[in-house]
Amino acid sequence: MRNDEAGAQPSSGPVVWSGIIAATCGLLLVLQHMLWLAIPFLLAIILYYLLLPPMQRLLRLGMSQGAAALLVGACFLVAVALGALALNLWISAPSVSWQDMLARYVAGGLDFVRGLLRALEDKFPILRDMHLSQVVNAQFTAYSEDFMQSHLTAIVVSVAGWLPSLLLAPFLTFFFLRDGHLFKKFLAHAVPNAFFERTLCLLHEVDQTAHRYFQGMLKLTVLDTAVLAFGLWAIGVSSPVLLGLIAAMLAWVPYVGSIVGCCMVVMVASTDAAGDPLVAYSAIGVFILVRLLDDFVFMPLTLGRSLHIHPLITVLMIFVGGSVAGVAGLMLVLPLLGVVMVVGETLGRLITNPRLRARHRNARALREKQASADLMA
Repeated sequence: MRNDEAGAQPSSGPVVWSGIIAATCGLLLVLQHMLWLAIPFLLAIILYYLLLPPMQRLLRLGMSQGAAALLVGACFLVAVALGALALNLWISAPSVSWQDMLARYVAGGLDFVRGLLRALEDKFPILRDMHLSQVVNAQFTAYSEDFMQSHLTAIVVSVAGWLPSLLLAPFLTFFFLRDGHLFKKFLAHAVPNAFFERTLCLLHEVDQTAHRYFQGMLKLTVLDTAVLAFGLWAIGVSSPVLLGLIAAMLAWVPYVGSIVGCCMVVMVASTDAAGDPLVAYSAIGVFILVRLLDDFVFMPLTLGRSLHIHPLITVLMIFVGGSVAGVAGLMLVLPLLGVVMVVGETLGRLITNPRLRARHRNARALREKQASADLMA
């Protein structure tokens, strides 16, 4: 590339960043009304970047794109089926219904909270004078009864309604693997020749940003599952691997997911060891330790190099995503912001580059001159 084109590029200004934030919010609003497609699409992208490395190895061995995609997809489905079969054989059928089991764990969690409030009242007389435990206990009792009777069935029905749409995920993944390169070529052919090199860089950067983010998220999930499972096993909580995996996947939703996962584990711990609140306190300590490891060790190694976004913008966009699109917005806002940021910054540099705009004007003038050359005779 020539020196006058590869010189120092100005950083993105407030106009570009305003467009990035506005575009992200607009996409979140659109996705809010298309969650039946957005969630399977997100899962398909995660599976795509998970299966892309073995497929690239097959391509380097000389296999065709379609055959490699079919083989990798078939091996993945076989692995999922074998894993589901092993899990079904490993976990025995529960002796009680899931409603009774959930009610038991909720009751165990409430007993832990009541004990904690009583301990606080004994330590701080002002809380006893405020009748804190009685007020909170009444609120918890009313909410838990209403939740079990009214909201739980609606939540289960809603989740069951999502299952058919989730079947789109493996279908989309297969076509991403087989035809993803054709889509990139289709986009590249629509770009004027003057902007072609920079557009290829744009497509590559968007792909690498998404690749780093989703693979980093999968690595972070594996690390969190391993550390949580070991910590929960060490303090004597039942089913540590399953609880660690669920809590690690809930952590995909920033902040809210970690709190929900911690509450879930505390309910199980307080129910399994009803007479020993130290187990529940230890479970909380395990979660705090894992969060510290995430912030200072795991995230810099996995997600730290994927999205180069200022922490202030990250936190603000998480709140914006939650207010615009709810839980789905919390999950989608960071990867969506990362991709829109790369696209917006690159387009801003393309549009404001005088050399590229001059090349585009010159190429358009030459084409018009060639097209009208025989008309001048």
